[in-house]
Order: sequence, then structure tokens, then C-alpha cells
Amino acid sequence: MTTERYELAAERIRQIPKEEAVSLPFRRYFQSVSEFVLLLLDLKKMMENGSYGKLSIEEKKEWNYKLYADILPEQYEESYANPTYAVEELGEDYGQILSFLYAEVRGGIAWVFEGKEEYLTILMELFLEVYSCFAVAEAEEGREVSLHELKDILYWYASDYCDVFAADRICDQIDPSRDFAQNIIENADLTNAEYLYSFGEYIGENQIRTAEHLAELPEEVIRKMAEVYTEGYRIGFINTGKDLSKKSVVSIRYVLGFERVIKLAIANFAKMGLKPVIYRAGVSVLTKARNGRAGYYGGIPNPQYDYDHKDDMGLFLNKRFIERKLEVMKHTYEEHKELAAQFAGPAVIETFGEKPFIPEVKEEAVTLNEKQEKIFLSYTSKAGQLMNTYIKGEERSFTIVAYPVPEIGSKYEEIFNETIRINTLDAALYTKVQQTIIDALNQGTSVHILGRGKNKTDLTVQLHTLQDPEKETIFENCVADVNIPVGEVFTSPQLQGTNGKLHVTQVYLGELQYLDLEMDFLDGKIADYRCSNFDNEEDGKKYIADYVLHNHETLPMGEFAIGTNTTAYVMGRKYGIEDKLPILIAEKTGPHFAVGDTCYSWCEDVRVYNPDGKEIIAKDNEISLLRKEDVSKAYFNCHTDITIPYDELGSIRVQTAEGKELSIIEDGRFVLPGTEVLNEPLNQENAL
Repeated sequence: MTTERYELAAERIRQIPKEEAVSLPFRRYFQSVSEFVLLLLDLKKMMENGSYGKLSIEEKKEWNYKLYADILPEQYEESYANPTYAVEELGEDYGQILSFLYAEVRGGIAWVFEGKEEYLTILMELFLEVYSCFAVAEAEEGREVSLHELKDILYWYASDYCDVFAADRICDQIDPSRDFAQNIIENADLTNAEYLYSFGEYIGENQIRTAEHLAELPEEVIRKMAEVYTEGYRIGFINTGKDLSKKSVVSIRYVLGFERVIKLAIANFAKMGLKPVIYRAGVSVLTKARNGRAGYYGGIPNPQYDYDHKDDMGLFLNKRFIERKLEVMKHTYEEHKELAAQFAGPAVIETFGEKPFIPEVKEEAVTLNEKQEKIFLSYTSKAGQLMNTYIKGEERSFTIVAYPVPEIGSKYEEIFNETIRINTLDAALYTKVQQTIIDALNQGTSVHILGRGKNKTDLTVQLHTLQDPEKETIFENCVADVNIPVGEVFTSPQLQGTNGKLHVTQVYLGELQYLDLEMDFLDGKIADYRCSNFDNEEDGKKYIADYVLHNHETLPMGEFAIGTNTTAYVMGRKYGIEDKLPILIAEKTGPHFAVGDTCYSWCEDVRVYNPDGKEIIAKDNEISLLRKEDVSKAYFNCHTDITIPYDELGSIRVQTAEGKELSIIEDGRFVLPGTEVLNEPLNQENAL
């Protein structure tokens, strides 16, 4: 039946470019999108008869360009995927809807490569249903198309196919038998970058040059990279007292180009009894993360395109749809609960070095209204609780490591090699030095952090009280396990008494850059915030609200940490890439403060110990403790770290109950006795 539906839909779309059933300017739109669909159908035929696989790398590169050309920056200004252009050409009433429709149809690229004919059929039928609305209205003597009817079509598409897209998405995340990407990685010739064109993702210079660079590295270097990645994962379970032997599935998430490392990692995980799930980042409005990407993906052809469509769900989002989606999720988890229970957590390879992106805020793009924001926040909370029911937080862990991409600059190879060195620094040395810092912090009731120069930070962080200092500690001694590289000491602050201003002149969070980011805290919660990215202060506030607060009215300070990796800091300064370091590395290059959940969310009751045997007792704050009364009030499902670099740091001083001060850092240098070794990279930088 699916094949019959596919053939009927395909044949109908083949007729549209020749028809005049719809008047201009809509005719141009439907013809343009039809031609894109026909391009997909041609590619599908090539996949099925094997001719695509026989193409040269240059011919595959040409195909890749044709599939993504319309949304690349140089053509995006006149693309129907651009809501501004769509509104200008098609009018305010219809432009948003038709721009969304084209963006959704573009997800068909993935379904062609994965051979998912049913998914492609659903997209074609959605497109034809909308086209029919316009054609019927035209036939009725120019009657205007009903916006209500169009939005109904979108709503029922989203609602009816939740049990296809959303349900399959969960299975993709937990079922190792869904092995499209793994088959490519295991069987392709990874010394030839041609294999990259088998995934159906956009392949840019970063992906090609990364694969080529890894192909040139000695086997022992690749093995070292894979071992750092997989051992960090294994040690993370040990350090948090979790039993990895109970699990059999690991989620591998990465950016294309690193397949040579991933192939060895798969073998390493197999020795731990783990099979991989390697799933594509979402391409449909029903599966995409609102901010960022989760899964594997290639190059990002145009981050502005992603930003313009991040809230497309606003065209149909209501309480009824959310209830439907949660119902599908619950049914799917219940149906696959044994498999879900085997899920151990994600192992992630991130990249950095891409040009910082500051989005253009477009009034033509779909945005969620206040009511929809509340509905969506309720959904994320309930979805998090639902997942935790079947994939228990106290039983899962993760690891993350990051490497640069060629876009970082002409010294890419040097920076790559330096990053490998940073990711393999001596953990034993950092464990010892960080314990010295923790011993000082454990004497305090609070910590005062002060900026210097242009940095306006003036912040007091309230610490938990130790009941038994001989057996307990406030801070975790964190080296290279779940968060690679070393090193930091961190805690979950008490909220009451945590007050003041956090400021950083520039920071790169996720894929976005923030300039002069300021946050004011009152009793541990964000009371106000701003940045200088935009001329209009309200646009800046909206930018922070969307991507840092994730549209919560406020967030608590979930973590306070002191990063100790001065080697990473000096690397950033040496190559002029401080603003491009990912938060994974940047958080180790100064004190950092996370807004959102604590580092122990969903597993606060798991007992955790430092290497010195002391139990970490600062895992909760006043909000996370609400889980004991109403779990929906305890978690925000976000955690964003903001780092003050050493050169913007005036001091970090521990305040004791006796009124004394213990200095940890003064003027960007570690001054606590026993920590001087951390200044050596900084001193070498000055000597140069």
C-alpha cells in the first residue's frame, strides 16, 4: 500500500511544474518545491539501481551541492525556505506557512538516503494536500485560501504522524539494529573522503578536510583519540558508582568527518558489552531539537536557516498536540521498555572553530506566543520525566570530548595536535592540585568572585554547610571522565545568599556568540540579563531568553566551578581562538557558572565520592529538592555553562565563618599554596 501511495503522489507531483491551476505568485512557489521533490525522486531511483554509488567523488559533490544549494547563504536571500523572502513573495498570511512547508519537505533528503519510502510519501502527500487547497480555491473563481484550513492540515499532519516520526525517533535512539550510519562507518574505505556522501548530510570543507586529516594520522594517534573517548565513558560510570555491566547500548553522537575514530570507538565499546546507536539529528519539525542538534550531522549549510525555523511548531502547537505527542512517547517507551532500560547514555564528540554566528531576528519567522511557550515548557518537563521513568538517570552517564575543524584557521593541524595533548593531560597531577583547592573551599561559607578591567563581575556564591568535614566535601574533584579534558572543581551552590552580577565580555555558547553577556542574580536566580549583540536591547534579551534561559522566566545557578586547565587557556590565547573554544574546554579555563539544573540532576540520591574518599554532599539546591514534593517543579532540562577567562578575573576568595579570606586566584593567577604549578603555562605565555 505504501508503494502504491508513493507512486500516486510522485506521479501527481510530476504534473505540477506543467500546470497553471494556481495563479502567480503561488504557482512559482509550488513549481519550485515540486522541482525539488522531483530531484529527490531522481536521486531515490539512482540509490535503488545502484548508479549513485558508482558516481565519482566530484559527481557526488555536485549532487550534494544541488540538494543544499537553495539554503546556502549565497542563495538563501531568494529562497522560499527564507521566511522573509516567502512573506515578501507570497504575502504575510501565507508566507510563513509555505516557508515551513518547504523546510519540512527538505527533510526528505535524509529519507531518500535511508530508503524510507513511507516518510517520503508522507511528505509528498502533505505538499499535495496544501497544493490542492490553492488549486480548489482558484477553481472556485479566485476564492481566497482559508488560513484556518491550511493550519488544520499542518496540525493533523503533526498529530497523525506523531506515531510514525516521534515513535521511530525514540526507537532510533535506543535500538542498535537501526544501523544505517554504523554500516557506512564499518564498511566504507575511510581513507577516501568519498564515503561522506553516503550519509545524506551537507558535506562542507570542514567534513572533507577533517576526514582527510584523520586519514593521514598514524594509527596509534587515532587509537589514542578513541581510547580517551571510550575510557572517559567507562570511568564516568565508575566515578559515579553506576554499574555499566547492567547496560548494553551506548549512543554515539558526533559530527561527520571523525569516522576513523568512531570505528575504533565502536570496537572499544563492544569490549565493554555495549552496542552503538548512531542516529541522525532531527530533520522534521516533529523530531528536531528546538535549539541545537542531537545525533550525528554533517556541515551546517546555513545557521540562519536553522534559526529562522526553530519555532515552526508554533504553526500548530497547542495543548492537544502536546498531549498526543506525550501519549505516543509513553506508548513507545512502554512497548520497548526492556530495550530502553539497557540504554547507558550518550558519548559525544563535539567540534569547534566554526565562525561565530550572530543571528538576524526576523519578524517574518514563526515564533511561539506566550501561551505556546508555557505549553512547550510543560512538554519538556513531562518528556524529561517520562524518559527518566524508562531510562533512569541514576543508572546512566555520558562523556563529551571536542576537536577543532579546519575552519578554525591556517594552523588547524597544529591546533588539532594541541587539542589531542590537552585531552590527554596527566589526570593524577590535576587530581592532587585540585584537592588542594577543594580543601580551601571546604573551609568557606561563600566564595566571592570579582572581575577586572572591563569585566564587571561582582558575585557571591553561597556554599553548603559541611556537617562532618572529615568525611564530607562540598566540591567534586573532576578530571577527565565524563567531561574531557581535565580539570575543574565544582559544586551545586545554595541559592539563598547567592547574589550579584556575572559578566563576560564575549562567550561562545553552543553555536552562538554572546557579546557583553550580563546576568544579575538574586538569591541564586536570574533577576535580569542583557547582551550587546543587537542595537535593540529587547532583541538581545530575546536572544538570551531563547538560547540560555530556554524561555523560562528565570533559572537558578545550578553549578559554580573553578577551571584549572591553564594549558587549554594558553592554547586559546596562542592561536587567537578563545572565542571559538567550546564550552567543554572553555569551562576549564576559568571560573564558570551554570544556569539551569545542577550537574547531578535526576541522580541526586546516588552517593558520589572524591578520590580522597570523602562524600560529595552538595548535589541539591532549593529547587532540585522540590522533586520530593512535585518533580515537575524540580528540573528545567537545561544546563548552560558561562566562563570568565583568567585575564578578566580579578580574584576568587573563600569567605570563612570566622571572617577570614582565603585567596585562590588573584589577578588571573593561582596563589593558593600548592597550586603554583597551574601558573606554569601562563608564565610561559608571558615569556613568549
